[in-house]
Amino acid sequence: MKLTALKNYLPILTWAKEYDREVLLSDLLAAVIVTIMLIPQSLAYALLAGLPPQMGLYASMLPLVAYGIFGTSRTLSVGPVAVVSLMTASAIGHIASAGSTSYIEAALLLAFLSGVFLLGMGILRMGFLANFLSHPVIAGFITASGIIIAFSQLKHILGIKADGESLFSLLHSLYESVGSTNLTTVAVGLPTLIFLFWVRSGLKPLLVRAGLSDKAAGMLAKTGPVLGIIATSYAAYYFDLGSKGVVLVGEVPTGLPSLQMPKLGHDAWRELMMSAVFISIIGFVESVSVGHTLAAKRRQRITPNQELIGLGAANIAASFSGGYPVTGGFARSVVNFDAGAVTPAAGMFTAVGIGAAAMYFTPYLAFLPKATLAATIIVAVLSLVDFSILKKSWGYARSDFIAVMTTLLITLLLGVETGVACGVFASLALHLYKTSVPHMAVVGEVPGTEHYRNINRHKVITHNDILSLRIDESLYFANAGFIEDRVYELVDANPAIQHVILMCTAVNEIDLSALEVLESINQRLQDSGITLHLSEVKGPVMDVLDKTDFIKHLSGKVFLSHHLGIAKIREQGKEDHTASSDWNI
Repeated sequence: MKLTALKNYLPILTWAKEYDREVLLSDLLAAVIVTIMLIPQSLAYALLAGLPPQMGLYASMLPLVAYGIFGTSRTLSVGPVAVVSLMTASAIGHIASAGSTSYIEAALLLAFLSGVFLLGMGILRMGFLANFLSHPVIAGFITASGIIIAFSQLKHILGIKADGESLFSLLHSLYESVGSTNLTTVAVGLPTLIFLFWVRSGLKPLLVRAGLSDKAAGMLAKTGPVLGIIATSYAAYYFDLGSKGVVLVGEVPTGLPSLQMPKLGHDAWRELMMSAVFISIIGFVESVSVGHTLAAKRRQRITPNQELIGLGAANIAASFSGGYPVTGGFARSVVNFDAGAVTPAAGMFTAVGIGAAAMYFTPYLAFLPKATLAATIIVAVLSLVDFSILKKSWGYARSDFIAVMTTLLITLLLGVETGVACGVFASLALHLYKTSVPHMAVVGEVPGTEHYRNINRHKVITHNDILSLRIDESLYFANAGFIEDRVYELVDANPAIQHVILMCTAVNEIDLSALEVLESINQRLQDSGITLHLSEVKGPVMDVLDKTDFIKHLSGKVFLSHHLGIAKIREQGKEDHTASSDWNI
């Protein structure tokens, strides 16, 4: 394999040759900052996924190294994220009880299946499949997921037991258990929650007034969760809060994860397959979105198909090293970018930092209250909730609003997997509906030009005997019948018509069903003494038509431009033009 081709699959060969001392220092600084932020996040997201806290740390080690080798984004930080953690819990929650050996094995297998799916899509260059998840669907899904995640963590803040995959099942479970609230747990969780909310907006101005630069203050403000962990862990140790009903993380194994093959023969692998597909696509869309945004700020670019390979390798690495499904996270990637990361080596150094934490600092996590981790999750996910998309989509396109609302409500009512599946279905159904009823306009000549525009929008020149009809969509099986009916309707309404010209400026494709309809239109118009013409047919479409008998049987001609077609027909001695108001449409 040539070196250039190898670089396409191993982006590390590109950026590694440019590595120098200055870049090293920038990456090291970014790694230190992201490591401090990532430790509490990793622990918290493992809790959200129903997994032991150390698995969050494990999912933040080798996956970062694997992505650094195969990924194309210079600043994307890969690891556990809130939405994927929720989807992981949802996928394996009905297979085994949270925290059990079977549950952990299912999580490892889910990461492996996700990695294989992503890797396969990347090798086959199928990144386009992610386009089936429109922005409104993603926005609705993430907003609903953020709400569900926040409510799911209230049980840890209140010190009660509550379960449920949908919002209403969660609320019902919380309502039934609220009577057994542990006030000591509330005394830990609620102040931590308030503190973390304050840190997001209040700590930075305070540090700036103390003399720190704006950038330094912003970085330190993001370490708020670490302060919360230290303070509450010390309080739990000093006041023996565990004996007062406060649930603590407990003993966390010290050391690096052992490398082992996930249990491929797990009984639930068939049930996990579809969940792996959903998790992969959601994670890929989120990751690519973040990657594109950050790359654009430095005039860099990412390659979506190679990103699939990078994320696939990261998930496979997670499955072999005791982790669970991962993807590129928005918050940590922004911190990584702002901290000055220049290359993916920053992520690799972060993996080393997380590894050091797993080896030397896990004993100090034994007294960490789960309420603190729950507060960390709530503060993080509420930033994902964005109801403004409802107003924006309502004002822009009702179809997008329907997609948002469908995804949002179904996710809240029935859970995350059902929600995203229905969202995809809604997007595809709405797309099919819109393209099955394409916009078609009778057009006329703008005086003094060779341009043709909609007669209902512009004062144009038309001709009684010529119907100029612009079709603003490709022709395929779903809309062919509508187009046929519209042509006949206009012809029947205007008996003087002798020529019909279909203006194909927006037609990018004509499938076999549509071709048969065009043949039918041509024959019926010809039987009625009306000639059918085409104009402005694109080259690739014309190439396809030339392979058929349609052009041979066409009663009229195919004109290079619509204006030329009108001129040719008029030269044959047709009648004078009339005002557009004469048209009965």
